Amino acid sequence: MDRISSLQFFVRVVESGSFSQAAREMGVGQPAVSKQIASLERRLGAQLVNRTSRGLRPTPAGAQFYDDAVRMLGDLDEAESRVATSQGRPSGMVRVALPSMMTAKMIVPNLADFFERFPDISIQFSASERFADLVQDGFDLAIRVGELADSGLLARRIGLMEIATVASPVYLARYGVPATPSELVSHVLVANRHSGAVNNWHFSDAGRDITIPVMGRLGCNDPADVQAAAIAGLGIAQSARGLFEGALNAGRLTEVLVDFAPSALPIHALYGSPRIPQRVRVISNFIAHCLNEHADFRLPDGSIPKRNGS
Repeated sequence: MDRISSLQFFVRVVESGSFSQAAREMGVGQPAVSKQIASLERRLGAQLVNRTSRGLRPTPAGAQFYDDAVRMLGDLDEAESRVATSQGRPSGMVRVALPSMMTAKMIVPNLADFFERFPDISIQFSASERFADLVQDGFDLAIRVGELADSGLLARRIGLMEIATVASPVYLARYGVPATPSELVSHVLVANRHSGAVNNWHFSDAGRDITIPVMGRLGCNDPADVQAAAIAGLGIAQSARGLFEGALNAGRLTEVLVDFAPSALPIHALYGSPRIPQRVRVISNFIAHCLNEHADFRLPDGSIPKRNGS
């Protein structure tokens, strides 16, 4: 059995939680994926995934092996990219759909170095909270936050997004500090809107998920507006911790309900084609590197590339 292929299959099974989904993304039949995982488990002498009616979950041994597999595949991808780049500079236009919060804060400030290393690549960003259709809208790459739908697209996890619930000191002095998520019903909330719908807020209490419906006087679909509303004292807001980082450090915002913070959301790079052009690959790695520079967005295992565009 090809060890690299087995690692790739295993990583896709864990990240998709499904043999059938992993098979679609890898362009093979489901029996082939099942055979690869079974063979890998026999060779390692350990069960790597639990198969239940609700899907697949890694065992403790499988979770550890997943971290190692992602790191090894990332190192291999980095090595291949260095060789490919040395043989000829990647070139061409790459269209990228991604959340607006990431462009100005994390990516654009690093573009000068990227363009110096890859002068023949052009990038067209489409920054929006709307999920773009890669195929119909003609994008080469999309950055998605949250659990992925069963789209059949090739995906790679490149980061995690920590969530924070915040309010201004002025608001908290006037309305009080909520001690539990249930107390939010008596507070003014800044609603997050996505594709016309209001997103519920999520919290965690000793591993138990808590969902809070949000009915705010103000609804925003731009993270910058959510931040501005919170700083202005218009209500309590919930969004990516990185969005509020500067205001929290400056004392213009205060984090609340820290003990009930929800689990971090995965960040994936989605590709419009299973055959990833070199120009798309280096931009994907560049974005992963930009995320890795921020503690609130990096993967805990350090498995993404460490050098811009490599």
